[in-house]
Amino acid sequence: MRAVALDRFVTIGRRRLLGHFGAGLAVAVGGPLFSGRLWADPVFGEDPFSLGVASGEPAPDGVVLWTRIAPQPFHGGGMPMQAVPVRWQVAADERMASVVRSGEAIAHSEVGHSVHVEVGGLEPARDYWYRFQVGGEASPIGRTRTAPAPGAQLARLRFGVAGCQRYEDGLYTAYRHLADEQLDFVFHYGDYIYEHRSEGYAPEPGHLVRALPEPSDEIYTLVDYRNRYAAYKADPDLQAAHASAPFLASFDDHEVDNDWAAEIDQDGTPPELFLLRRAAAFQAFYEHMPLRRSALPRGPDILAYRRIAYGRLAQVNLLDTRQHRSDQPCGGGGQSRASCPAALEADRTMLGAAQEGWLQDGLAGSSAVWNVLAQQVVFMQRDRSGDPEATSYHMDKWDGAVAARDRLLRFVQDHGIANLVVLSGDAHNHWAGELKADFDDPRSASLGSELVATSISSGGDGEDQRPGIAAVLAKNPHIAFYNNQRGYLSCEVTPELWRTHFRVVDYVSRPGAPLKTRKTLVVEAGRPGLREA
Repeated sequence: MRAVALDRFVTIGRRRLLGHFGAGLAVAVGGPLFSGRLWADPVFGEDPFSLGVASGEPAPDGVVLWTRIAPQPFHGGGMPMQAVPVRWQVAADERMASVVRSGEAIAHSEVGHSVHVEVGGLEPARDYWYRFQVGGEASPIGRTRTAPAPGAQLARLRFGVAGCQRYEDGLYTAYRHLADEQLDFVFHYGDYIYEHRSEGYAPEPGHLVRALPEPSDEIYTLVDYRNRYAAYKADPDLQAAHASAPFLASFDDHEVDNDWAAEIDQDGTPPELFLLRRAAAFQAFYEHMPLRRSALPRGPDILAYRRIAYGRLAQVNLLDTRQHRSDQPCGGGGQSRASCPAALEADRTMLGAAQEGWLQDGLAGSSAVWNVLAQQVVFMQRDRSGDPEATSYHMDKWDGAVAARDRLLRFVQDHGIANLVVLSGDAHNHWAGELKADFDDPRSASLGSELVATSISSGGDGEDQRPGIAAVLAKNPHIAFYNNQRGYLSCEVTPELWRTHFRVVDYVSRPGAPLKTRKTLVVEAGRPGLREA
């Protein structure tokens, strides 16, 4: 792994960069998203780029560049209700000496003065560097990377999987290590923020690793959500990760409310009222993620499922397992149930009919070596009880919608979909397992593999093996690996082999934890199943 000087991402002097910006920059293609009064010559007493920079949604000819102008990030941003012009540059070198694209975007107050620049005209499968300037201030420099050309015979792809980063539970040391890896992209599966108040959710009752820099009550309004995102995004390790590679950003439950499902929250709020909260949450999510304009929410709805191709090597299907799902059965929410006949109902869904059909069409039409489902909650069956005479299934995972999982796996088997890999998170542990045609029959066909990333910080320091886990694993022979430390996944994919490194840090309660590779597992193309490297 090549070491990276992270100070070039997060600590570059802003005024020192101003001399490198050209005076005449073209207006960004597509024009402003909204109209309004323009604050043409802003002057800031504090850093307007306090939340860093990011890129995402890589395409063969471009990426999305993101920042948000927020000189007072924990007070709604601290900006007047005026639009502000923001200049941007993309260069072929990390010193920004060879600028290949530049322009001006408008940061509108309606979207929290966030900027989402959809840059085109770039070359496929190569690194670029970018930065922003507003008034007399310049942003840190970020690195990004475009996707390969359609149909390209890609030799290698390297990417990370990360999520579940409750601020109070620990430091983001793992993100600093992820930034070092200089990956092609990072899939963030969700739980970027946590919506609830701090009290009662600490790893140990009465103990928090660090306090939020803003009021810690549960959040409901747009300003609440903006302030919560600001608290997280001000972290320098998270900023370093964003500035190191493009992100494919998704959401799970805590971006809105714990264990929400479609129009239903965990508190029994009338759906029409919960949708008001969901609208505020999705707007804040869009404002803080490097997403395309097509993801701009329409009230409480956001188009979150999409597909990104990496040549003929991998087709990545990003799924949404929240907006269109059935409510958790048997009053389950985030609870486990020993028996729940409703979980077996034929009409239960995790994706909704439209997304399910879209996914099936994409899988059937794929010519990629690897077919990837990048989604949120654990897909494979997990009996969580260590008692040989009992069972326990988590209703918020795909175990709460068994028919939906069966339909998808039956489609994979019937259509001969090769080299299926499911990427998941949410569980706050590393897991790896095989996807069986019949999870209750270890001899049944393996149809693919699932790789579950642990949390960045949620759950605190953790330990290698939770007490009693050996009995759980004995009841789930399709599960090949478990670990209860904090970290992320680092995947290396070639036409012949998928190699996953389960990265961990021993502690997040204090700074400086070194990175370790707890396990490396591989999948051979054409041979479903996991084995040690």
